This record gives sequence, structure tokens and C-alpha cells, in this order.
Amino acid sequence: MDRLVRTNTRIAIATAAALWLMPADAVMQQGKPDFSGLWVGSATGLVPDQQGNVTFLQQARPCHPGQECKPGINFERDSGVRQRMSPNLPLYKAEFWDKVQDLDVNGNFKDPEIKCYPPGLPRIGAPSKIVQTANEIIFLYQTHNTFRVIPIDGRAHDPIRSQDLTYYGDSVGTWDGDTLVIDSVGFTDESWLAWPGYFHTNNMRIVERVRREGNALIWQATVHDPEVLMEPWTMNPVRRTLNPDPKAMLVEDLPCEDRDAEHIATRERG
Repeated sequence: MDRLVRTNTRIAIATAAALWLMPADAVMQQGKPDFSGLWVGSATGLVPDQQGNVTFLQQARPCHPGQECKPGINFERDSGVRQRMSPNLPLYKAEFWDKVQDLDVNGNFKDPEIKCYPPGLPRIGAPSKIVQTANEIIFLYQTHNTFRVIPIDGRAHDPIRSQDLTYYGDSVGTWDGDTLVIDSVGFTDESWLAWPGYFHTNNMRIVERVRREGNALIWQATVHDPEVLMEPWTMNPVRRTLNPDPKAMLVEDLPCEDRDAEHIATRERG
């Protein structure tokens, strides 16, 4: 019995010493999921091969016989119809539907992303890569080589940055069990929620929920903008798969150049 007590005492002392010497990040992360990694794909069923490559094939409606049709034309048209007819759309107050329709019809000329403006949140979607520490989580996006640094140490919104008008707002994260909840405020109204003319105000608030299921990352955002929306809009969840290749890296996004807008001759988008 004396030997057992001494052994347990030694183990307890050794454990305490290890925790004391362990970096703060490792201690504070105990019990919480680690989202670090490169996350690929946004469609269900995408599984990287042993080299970390992902293959995604889609079929488009064929063209009518005799119709001059370049590859991808019908795919873009059908995609636009499907997205506009989705059962999950933001519900704008009646007085704003004419504005939404005008922005949608003339999106090739009025969409801020066409003019090389940042897509903003939540339009940019789920992160491509995540780096996580005890006090903050970093979202990296291949789109426009974008990054977000989000505190997760329980702090409140910064009183100054939360009043700024930026494309990604001032974000802070908290834990709801194993789900990371990110609250963002302080937005410019120059971005859109999505390409069919879904605008927002600078009083918009975004709540993102991020969780992990094995090697899958599930990201979902809810838009709160009572000035123009009848109710909060919860977007469809995005599911991404962890790339197992430890050498996998993001490919640099090429600079966006606003040089073709004046030559656009069609209103078709998708």
C-alpha cells in the first residue's frame, strides 16, 4: 500500500510538472477539437486520394442539335436557375425586393466582386485552411489570399474595431461544447451576402458555427440584419474534408484585375 501511494504521488508530481512545462496552448486546448489543417471540397462525398488530390466531376445539360454552344454554357445557365430557386433564400422585407431584383438582373455591372472588391463575410464561405492556438484561430482563404485572426479566449468585441466598416468585421469566438461559435459585427455595406443581389446593411451581424466530425469540417453561418431581412437567414451548411497530405498547401490566388467589366454584353450569370 505504501509503495502504491508513493507511485501515485510520483505520477501526480510528474504530471503537474509536465503541465507546468507544457506550452500554454497545449494545456488550454485540452478537451476542445483541433480544427487545424487544410480543408478541401464543398460537396458531399469528396474524399482525397492517398496523395491528397480530389476529383470532382459534373455533368451539364447538352445543347440542342444545331445550337452553337460552347462547353459550360448550359451548366452556368442551369446553375443560376437552381440557385435562384433554392428553398433556402434570405427573406427580404417587401419594400426591398425591387432592389434585390435590380441588383440581380444587373449583377454583371453592379456586383462588387465583379469589380474586384473582397467577397466579404459570409459570401467568402468556409475557410480553406485553419491554424489554431489556445487564444486565437486563424482562417485562411484561397480566395483573394484572405485571412482572419479570431480571438477565442473569451474576450468581448473590441470597442473600436467593432465600429469600423470592414468586409470581414470584428470577430470573436466562444465555445458551445465542441462547436466554435464566431460572432462578427462592424461591416461595410459594400459587399453582398451572395451573388443574386443579396445586399445587407452595415448593421449586419454574422454568427458562424464550426464543428468537426472526424475528418470532416462543418461550417454554417447565420445572417442577422433586421433592417432589411424579415428573419435571420441561416445558410446551408458547408462540409469540407481534411487533406491528409502533411505537405499540402494553398495555391496563391492571382490578382484580380477589373478590366473586362466595360466589355460585358450579357446579363447571364450562374
